[in-house]
Amino acid sequence: MIEGKKEKEQIMMFRLFSLGWLIPVLLVAMAASSESRPAVERYGAVIGVKPEKLEYYKKLHANPWASVDKAVKAANIRNYSIYLTQFDDGKWYLFGYFEYTGDDFEADAKKLAADGEVKRWWKETDPCQFGLENRKKGEWWKTMEEVYHLD
Repeated sequence: MIEGKKEKEQIMMFRLFSLGWLIPVLLVAMAASSESRPAVERYGAVIGVKPEKLEYYKKLHANPWASVDKAVKAANIRNYSIYLTQFDDGKWYLFGYFEYTGDDFEADAKKLAADGEVKRWWKETDPCQFGLENRKKGEWWKTMEEVYHLD
Protein backbone atom coordinates (compact mmCIF):
# COMPACT_ATOMS: atom_id res chain seq x y z
CA MET A 1 0.00 0.00 0.00
CA ILE A 2 1.25 3.48 -0.80
CA GLU A 3 1.12 5.86 2.17
CA GLY A 4 -0.34 9.37 1.76
CA LYS A 5 -2.80 8.53 -1.04
CA LYS A 6 -6.12 10.39 -0.95
CA GLU A 7 -8.06 7.38 -2.24
CA LYS A 8 -9.58 5.05 0.34
CA GLU A 9 -8.50 1.43 0.54
CA GLN A 10 -11.03 -0.92 -1.01
CA ILE A 11 -11.43 -4.48 0.18
CA MET A 12 -12.23 -6.92 -2.54
CA MET A 13 -12.49 -10.67 -2.69
CA PHE A 14 -10.35 -11.94 -5.53
CA ARG A 15 -9.44 -15.46 -6.54
CA LEU A 16 -6.43 -16.17 -8.65
CA PHE A 17 -5.14 -19.18 -10.41
CA SER A 18 -1.95 -19.50 -12.37
CA LEU A 19 0.52 -21.86 -13.91
CA GLY A 20 1.16 -24.86 -11.64
CA TRP A 21 -0.58 -23.45 -8.61
CA LEU A 22 -4.17 -22.47 -9.47
CA ILE A 23 -5.05 -21.44 -5.96
CA PRO A 24 -7.81 -19.04 -4.94
CA VAL A 25 -6.50 -15.92 -3.36
CA LEU A 26 -8.40 -13.26 -1.54
CA LEU A 27 -6.69 -9.91 -1.76
CA VAL A 28 -6.97 -6.25 -0.86
CA ALA A 29 -6.66 -3.76 -3.72
CA MET A 30 -5.96 -0.01 -3.56
CA ALA A 31 -8.22 2.34 -5.47
CA ALA A 32 -5.71 4.30 -7.52
CA SER A 33 -5.70 6.34 -10.67
CA SER A 34 -3.73 5.11 -13.65
CA GLU A 35 -1.37 8.08 -13.19
CA SER A 36 -0.39 7.00 -9.66
CA ARG A 37 -0.48 3.23 -10.25
CA PRO A 38 2.97 1.63 -10.29
CA ALA A 39 3.96 -0.43 -13.34
CA VAL A 40 3.78 -3.61 -11.24
CA GLU A 41 1.72 -4.13 -8.09
CA ARG A 42 2.84 -6.95 -5.78
CA TYR A 43 0.44 -8.97 -3.62
CA GLY A 44 0.96 -11.57 -0.92
CA ALA A 45 -1.56 -13.68 1.01
CA VAL A 46 -1.67 -16.71 3.31
CA ILE A 47 -4.18 -19.49 4.01
CA GLY A 48 -4.24 -22.86 5.74
CA VAL A 49 -4.41 -26.27 4.06
CA LYS A 50 -6.34 -29.14 5.63
CA PRO A 51 -3.90 -32.01 6.29
CA GLU A 52 -6.30 -34.62 4.92
CA LYS A 53 -6.52 -32.62 1.65
CA LEU A 54 -2.83 -31.75 1.29
CA GLU A 55 -1.88 -34.50 -1.18
CA TYR A 56 -4.98 -33.90 -3.32
CA TYR A 57 -4.26 -30.17 -3.35
CA LYS A 58 -0.67 -30.75 -4.48
CA LYS A 59 -1.85 -33.24 -7.12
CA LEU A 60 -4.29 -30.69 -8.55
CA HIS A 61 -1.57 -28.10 -8.85
CA ALA A 62 0.93 -30.49 -10.41
CA ASN A 63 -1.36 -30.62 -13.46
CA PRO A 64 -3.10 -27.25 -13.79
CA TRP A 65 -5.98 -26.61 -16.16
CA ALA A 66 -4.82 -24.70 -19.24
CA SER A 67 -8.11 -22.79 -19.37
CA VAL A 68 -7.55 -21.42 -15.87
CA ASP A 69 -3.94 -20.51 -16.60
CA LYS A 70 -5.16 -18.63 -19.65
CA ALA A 71 -7.78 -16.73 -17.61
CA VAL A 72 -5.16 -15.70 -15.04
CA LYS A 73 -2.82 -14.39 -17.71
CA ALA A 74 -5.70 -12.53 -19.37
CA ALA A 75 -6.30 -10.84 -16.00
CA ASN A 76 -2.76 -9.38 -16.16
CA ILE A 77 -1.37 -11.63 -13.42
CA ARG A 78 2.30 -12.54 -13.76
CA ASN A 79 5.06 -14.07 -11.66
CA TYR A 80 2.57 -15.99 -9.50
CA SER A 81 3.93 -18.48 -6.98
CA ILE A 82 2.54 -20.46 -4.06
CA TYR A 83 4.73 -21.82 -1.28
CA LEU A 84 3.82 -24.52 1.27
CA THR A 85 5.14 -24.86 4.82
CA GLN A 86 4.24 -26.42 8.15
CA PHE A 87 4.48 -24.14 11.19
CA ASP A 88 5.26 -25.06 14.80
CA ASP A 89 1.54 -25.36 15.48
CA GLY A 90 1.57 -28.47 13.24
CA LYS A 91 -0.73 -26.88 10.66
CA TRP A 92 0.08 -26.48 6.95
CA TYR A 93 -0.01 -23.03 5.35
CA LEU A 94 0.25 -21.62 1.83
CA PHE A 95 1.86 -18.29 0.99
CA GLY A 96 0.84 -16.82 -2.36
CA TYR A 97 2.62 -14.07 -4.26
CA PHE A 98 1.84 -12.48 -7.62
CA GLU A 99 2.38 -9.33 -9.63
CA TYR A 100 -0.41 -7.39 -11.33
CA THR A 101 0.64 -5.60 -14.53
CA GLY A 102 -2.68 -4.22 -15.78
CA ASP A 103 -4.26 -0.82 -15.26
CA ASP A 104 -7.67 -1.79 -13.76
CA PHE A 105 -7.26 -4.40 -11.05
CA GLU A 106 -10.92 -4.36 -10.02
CA ALA A 107 -12.17 -4.97 -13.57
CA ASP A 108 -9.62 -7.74 -14.18
CA ALA A 109 -10.54 -9.37 -10.86
CA LYS A 110 -14.23 -9.34 -11.71
CA LYS A 111 -13.56 -10.82 -15.14
CA LEU A 112 -11.48 -13.60 -13.62
CA ALA A 113 -14.08 -14.34 -10.94
CA ALA A 114 -16.80 -14.63 -13.60
CA ASP A 115 -14.90 -17.23 -15.64
CA GLY A 116 -16.73 -20.59 -15.62
CA GLU A 117 -13.59 -22.72 -15.54
CA VAL A 118 -12.18 -20.71 -12.65
CA LYS A 119 -15.43 -21.22 -10.72
CA ARG A 120 -15.26 -24.94 -11.43
CA TRP A 121 -11.65 -25.04 -10.17
CA TRP A 122 -12.68 -23.32 -6.92
CA LYS A 123 -15.06 -26.21 -6.26
CA GLU A 124 -11.98 -28.44 -6.18
CA THR A 125 -9.59 -26.19 -4.24
CA ASP A 126 -11.80 -24.41 -1.69
CA PRO A 127 -12.58 -27.56 0.34
CA CYS A 128 -8.82 -28.12 0.74
CA GLN A 129 -8.27 -24.82 2.54
CA PHE A 130 -9.18 -23.11 5.79
CA GLY A 131 -9.13 -19.37 6.43
CA LEU A 132 -7.11 -17.82 9.22
CA GLU A 133 -9.12 -16.55 12.19
CA ASN A 134 -7.57 -13.07 12.05
CA ARG A 135 -8.30 -12.37 8.39
CA LYS A 136 -10.33 -9.32 7.38
CA LYS A 137 -14.07 -9.60 6.89
CA GLY A 138 -14.77 -10.83 3.37
CA GLU A 139 -11.34 -12.38 2.86
CA TRP A 140 -10.67 -16.06 2.28
CA TRP A 141 -6.91 -15.74 1.95
CA LYS A 142 -5.46 -13.32 4.53
CA THR A 143 -3.74 -10.46 2.78
CA MET A 144 -0.23 -9.53 3.83
CA GLU A 145 1.56 -6.19 4.05
CA GLU A 146 4.73 -5.81 2.03
CA VAL A 147 7.46 -4.53 4.35
CA TYR A 148 10.46 -4.86 2.04
CA HIS A 149 11.19 -5.18 -1.66
CA LEU A 150 14.39 -5.21 -3.70
CA ASP A 151 14.45 -5.32 -7.52
